[in-house]
Parts: sequence; C-alpha cells; structure tokens
Amino acid sequence: MVETNSKLNKFEKFKAEKDGLAVKAELEHFAQVGWESLEETDLTHRLKWLGIFFRPVTPGRFMVRLRLPSGVLSSQKMRVLGEVIQRYGDEGSADITTRQNIQLRGLRLEDIPDIFLRFEAVGLTSVQSGMDNVRNITASPVAGIDASELIDTRGLVRLVQDMITANGAGNPEFTNLPRKFNIAIEGGRDNSVHAEINDVAFVPAYREGHLGLNVLVGGFFSARRCAAAIPLDAWVPPDQAVVQLCRAILEVYRDHGLRANRQQARLMWLIDEWGLEPFRAAVEAAYGQPLLRAAAKDEVDWNKREHLGIYPQKQPGLNFVGLHVPVGRLTASAMLDLARLADVYGEGELRLTVEQNLIIPHVPDSRLAALLQEPLLQRFTLDPKPLVRSLVSCTGAQFCNFALVETKQRALALARSLDDRLTLPQPVRIHWTGCPNSCGQPQVADIGLMGTKARKQGRMVEGVDIYMGGKVGKEAQLGTCVQKSIPCDDLPEVLENLLITHFGAIPKAPAAPG
Repeated sequence: MVETNSKLNKFEKFKAEKDGLAVKAELEHFAQVGWESLEETDLTHRLKWLGIFFRPVTPGRFMVRLRLPSGVLSSQKMRVLGEVIQRYGDEGSADITTRQNIQLRGLRLEDIPDIFLRFEAVGLTSVQSGMDNVRNITASPVAGIDASELIDTRGLVRLVQDMITANGAGNPEFTNLPRKFNIAIEGGRDNSVHAEINDVAFVPAYREGHLGLNVLVGGFFSARRCAAAIPLDAWVPPDQAVVQLCRAILEVYRDHGLRANRQQARLMWLIDEWGLEPFRAAVEAAYGQPLLRAAAKDEVDWNKREHLGIYPQKQPGLNFVGLHVPVGRLTASAMLDLARLADVYGEGELRLTVEQNLIIPHVPDSRLAALLQEPLLQRFTLDPKPLVRSLVSCTGAQFCNFALVETKQRALALARSLDDRLTLPQPVRIHWTGCPNSCGQPQVADIGLMGTKARKQGRMVEGVDIYMGGKVGKEAQLGTCVQKSIPCDDLPEVLENLLITHFGAIPKAPAAPG
C-alpha cells in the first residue's frame, strides 16, 4: 500500500494534504482572485490535474493540455480550439504533441471557466492530463480506415479513457498515482504508437487462431533512466478485457509503486524490485482471473509508416491525406482552416500523429485535386524535404521552464538549412528535446538531441547531448548517448558530418553565381 508519511517526498506530501482533483471545485474562485493570489502548490501543481499548467516563462499565461484519445477529433472540436486561441490567447498558439494530443498556449486563468464551458459543449476535456495521472492514450492514427489494420482500437481507447477519468468528470481512484503513466493500444502492423516507450502497451497477436493483444509493460523515459517495455507474458482479447487489465495494472502501480524517491516512481522500478513473475501475479490477482499466457509472436512486422501524402482507405473511393505540420506548431487561423478543410473535403474529422503531424481522412477521389490546391497545403505540405519531414521537437525554452535550450525554431531552421546543403537517400529522424524529461523522445530517433549546458570559449552556452541508434517499427530499440555537451552553435557542422558519415548524405554543389 501507499508508504507512510515519513517516507513521502514533497509531492506525495502535498497530494496527501489535498487531492489534485479537488481544485476542480475551486476553479471559479481561482479565476476571480487571479493567479497571483493562489497558494503556490495549487498554482504550480494541483491545477495540472485539470490540465492547466502555470508557466513561469510566461507569467499570467497558462498552457492547457487536452485529452484526445487516439488523436481523433472532429472539425467542430478543432474549430472550438482555434476560436479559444483566437479569442483568449493573446499571442497564443497550439502544439501537436508526441502523444497525439494538443496543448493550447497563452491562456489567462480568469478565462479558463468560460473556456471549459466551451470544451464541455463539444465533448472536449483536459481532466487528469498532467502530473501523476495517465497521459493521453495513443493508438494508430489510421485506426478504422487502414486497409491493412488488424484491430480498430478507437473504441478500446475510449473505454480505457472513460474508466480512468470517470467519463471525463475526473476519477479520484486514479488521481494519486506515484508518477505519470503512459498507455498505448496498437491495432496495426507498424508500431505507430512506439509501444516500447509506454508503461503499458498492447500490440496485436494471434493466439490459438484468435486475434487479440499481447501486453508490454514498463517502458519510460526520465532524467535518471530510460527503459524499453518488456513482455508481461499476457494476452487478452480485444474487448472489455483490455479495460479490466489496464485497471488492474493501474491499481497495482497505485497501491505499490515506489513513492519515497520520485526518480524511482515509474512502473519499471516496481517490476525491477519485485521481479516480473511476482508483478504479473499481483496484476492477475487484481484482474480477478488467470491471465492467458502471451502469443508466441506479435503481428508488428512492418517498418513504421509516416502517413504523409495520399493513401487509399479500406472504404472504397475514400482516402486519407497526411499533412506535415512543421514541429507541430499551430496558429488559430491554421486550426480554423483545418476544420474547414475537414468539413469541405472529408467528413468533418481530423487525426493527429505521434510525429506531430495531421491527417484529413475520408476524402473522396473526386475531391483530392481540389484539396491539393488549398493554400494551407503550401505550408502544411504532403512531401517535405527529408530532414524537415521527420523532425520532431518538444516545446523548448520559449514556453517550458524545464527546457535548457530553445528547440522548435532552432530545430526547424537547422533542418531546413541542412536540407538545402545535403542530398539524403532517405529521411533521417531527428528529435529535439529541451531537457532530460525527453518529451521530444530523442531515444527513439536516428539522431536525438537533448538540451543541456555546454562550455565554449570559456563561457556557458546552450548545448545538446547527442543520441543515436534509436529504431522504430518491428525492431524498435532505444538509442544511446554518443556525444555530450555539444554547443548549439556547433551543431550545423556536427550534424552535417553525422549525416554524411552514417546516413549517406552527399553535399550539394554550390549554386552557380546569379
């Protein structure tokens, strides 16, 4: 069970004093008195249980993180999000995250109650999206429309979210986990969810001729340790059993996860302490019935797809169109335009990917040519250059106080510059993250860049540690650090050399004088 108060770290102590979800009843009062009058723990921590994030780098302007299971949202929801940024977000913006989610930036606390009413009217919620809660649940971005998929997981993802959040109302059963928790449910063959980096992941597998899901557990990134998920040796059918097993694992983690040292408060540390079989036995007891042993092999046997471009759906005559959103950054006008495109050319639906891009599904063959002429597709292109194409970046120091370096603008400018200078035989996945929390997931990239401090000419400057060797898809593995404390000013030359040496890049001939 939860450890005694004498062993609790400061986070556990303030959670014991008042559940994070309790601020839901106080939100109107907070909005009236203003953020500067709030008790510090309410301001900087407990509001995150509602998905509201105080940002010291933009005092008075908050970030709100949504919950968008499977990364699916209607044009109506996208329109509301764009209108919120337009009306309330003075110099605000939004970002697509690496968990198929959206974060809104630049919002004032006094406007949040009205914003939440707008969310509620269209079925949006941000509850339990921060701190020690389960994060947005990821799935294939083409679930239900991919001709080659094995399981349409959208309904399962929705059921798991509803269980965790009590249908969006907030669920005290799961608001006091030892630390954050990630769940992914993959129904396709290409590991689009990065199963290996989730605390719990389900991947399709046949067992005795029946299609279901093998279970992986324990994947995570942290400043102290990164670990790939390992097989639980369990298989479940693609039905309510998935929800029940998620509940069982969460209950074991909630009741027994390590709480004294916050750096050891992730699921894998508990598995390490107990051993896999004792952990499995505890999960089985919470599950209430014997767990079937895993299928001998799973069905993840494709290379990971990008979903950029035009692809036929399983529904005859329809297509999904994958748009590249540079480093996931959206403006209000772009969000409103995307909602319009989804209505005019599709069926009023949009999908987000873990690569921070966006899909418009259900586009008829007859409407493709007109869609491709839309001005927004000059900015959100279908076929960007190789380095920009596969670029991923966390928020960085512009909005995040944890980040040690600015990421998004620097990442995009550098990728564009290298694309102009080099010819690459294939895309190279470069991921940027501003700090060791690894929101940009550098460990899954071909080249990962983690913000740090470096010394150059006797002074401290922004720098990065460089990771390499990350693989995604059927043979996923985490990369490792190969160079430390490289000044950001030196990156153009360093990355060019890495791309030439390891990825077959060829310098382009200098342009002829005008």
